[in-house]
Amino acid sequence: MSDSIKHECGLAFIRLLKPQQYYIDKYKTASYALNKMYLLMEKQHNRGQDGAGLAYIKLDTVPGDSYINRLRSIKQQPIQDIFKKVFNEFNNKTKTFKKGSVNAEWLKENVSSAGELFLGHLRYGTHGVNSVGACHPFIRKNNWRSRNLVMAGNFNLTNVDELIEFLVEIGQHPIEKRDTVTVMEKIGHFVDREVQRIFDKYKAGNYDNKTLSEFIEKEMDIAQILRLAAKDFDGGYLMAGLVGHGDAFILRDPNGIRPGYYYQDDEIVVVASERPAIQTSFNLSSDKIKEVPPGHALIIKKDGKISIEECLPAKQKLACSFERIYFSRGTDSEIYKERINLGYLLTERVMKEINYDYENAVFSFIPNTAEVAFYGLLKGVEEHINNHKQKVIESKSNLSSVELQHLLNLRPRVEKIAVKDVKMRTFITEDAARDEMVSHVYDITYDSIKRNTDTLVMIDDSIVRGTTLQKSILSILDRLGPKKIIIVSSAPQIRYPDCYGIDMSKMQDFIAFRALIELIRENKLEYKLDEVYKQCKEAILEKRSYERNFVQDLYALFTYGQISDKISEIVRPNHIFSEVKVVFQQVEDLHKACPSNLGDWYFTGNYPTPGGNRVVNKAFLNYMDGNNERAY
Repeated sequence: MSDSIKHECGLAFIRLLKPQQYYIDKYKTASYALNKMYLLMEKQHNRGQDGAGLAYIKLDTVPGDSYINRLRSIKQQPIQDIFKKVFNEFNNKTKTFKKGSVNAEWLKENVSSAGELFLGHLRYGTHGVNSVGACHPFIRKNNWRSRNLVMAGNFNLTNVDELIEFLVEIGQHPIEKRDTVTVMEKIGHFVDREVQRIFDKYKAGNYDNKTLSEFIEKEMDIAQILRLAAKDFDGGYLMAGLVGHGDAFILRDPNGIRPGYYYQDDEIVVVASERPAIQTSFNLSSDKIKEVPPGHALIIKKDGKISIEECLPAKQKLACSFERIYFSRGTDSEIYKERINLGYLLTERVMKEINYDYENAVFSFIPNTAEVAFYGLLKGVEEHINNHKQKVIESKSNLSSVELQHLLNLRPRVEKIAVKDVKMRTFITEDAARDEMVSHVYDITYDSIKRNTDTLVMIDDSIVRGTTLQKSILSILDRLGPKKIIIVSSAPQIRYPDCYGIDMSKMQDFIAFRALIELIRENKLEYKLDEVYKQCKEAILEKRSYERNFVQDLYALFTYGQISDKISEIVRPNHIFSEVKVVFQQVEDLHKACPSNLGDWYFTGNYPTPGGNRVVNKAFLNYMDGNNERAY
């Protein structure tokens, strides 16, 4: 993506189901779980650049011994920083043992990371806060094991204010307005209630408190806790929790917006935000990995019993399509095929833009995340060229050998046009000087096209703000002297905020919205802005802004092509010589390419939860009022 936006956060979870000595004996290592946890997190490194965290729990420790531990980091390589500390402690404590002679019982008593439950998190901050205190996992502490709660997740909730009101109404006094902490406190409240329910059930039985604690830990109904706590969560989420005594859960939102995959056998339970992370870490085929169903929780009890429980009624599955276009790694077998199809389905529109002039068109991609879609586009171009060859051969029976040879040699012209200079960094903050420095982040392959003759086709995975195109990439590409530059986006026009995990919350950030505003002004339709502003204002005041997305009315004033053409005008710098055209994926083709991941609210404005409508209406009000702030 030429315009950098925040990724999704990532989750990693491991529960060992056998005694620790089993893993020492079978795998000849005392750090089996740590090794796997490190792999799980590193294989999702793309999902966290702002920070990372790791928590682990030991089962059945003696009173007075620490059994919940956590490390968090915001260093440049946070995962490596965390595991360097973990393995340093592990190696220092076990260095006196001969190789393979470490005893599991001694390990558990002396090494903090020798636990059975592990929860890791990779963080991309959506609120601009980059501190250790903002990193997951979070811990809710209590002297009762069954009331301790460790939580982490990949989510944003749109109704944090309402959730905080609930906490206030039950007598709490929240000290932070953050969805993660709020979620943890709400779930924690119902954990407390469940503990009290079981305590009250047995207290008349003349049991001592230690025995009552054992009853509580055995009978705790995690699914019911989640049903009560999450019934009014509005957002997209994959959240994981560890209860201090050893129960654990992974809960997915009812629309399946945020991804979550798991694997289980008789040795281990593993969860991650991406399927390939599990496959690579445990050498598994894709059919072994399952998806956490929407509205369900994967629950692992302390005794190792595993179940999938419905906690919220599943709704229409609207899994985030941006995961498929950009966020998740393309090594997933399904995502690879989908990205191929995203490129392939753009072929006909690209062919029209080059006027079917195969010989004078050069195809490439920028950045590297667009490479797979590029292969799909090439596949489509090759089919076009082969059809062209067939028609010419069928229509001309007297082709000369020279003509025939020329025809047979016709194929897509592919070049590596742009190369990102990973060494380039700029610390300049003054706009003009910074723009000059940014324009050199990419190097180009000089003399790779015919000057003033060739059309240069560059596929990108998506275009959000358009500023990198405008201030950098198009100027760089123009140095090659193409007659025309076609920028092809494998994603549709991004028109609306996302409030379920991606850091896209301000209307004015979107090039599609800026194009809309220019078209409205050019056509003297400013009164339409006032009409929608009034609708949004009244709906928010009357607390019904969640009912519908009023901003859709503005986009309905113009065709998809009109907005694309205006975007092409906006991003073209005045000083370049090449003609510029931006081609976007059609939403219908996006759905064809990704039929199981139909979440498209940032493209269509059709939000899967009521909170999404409220966010987009608030974002429009912020724009009209000149408030440069988030809408959630």
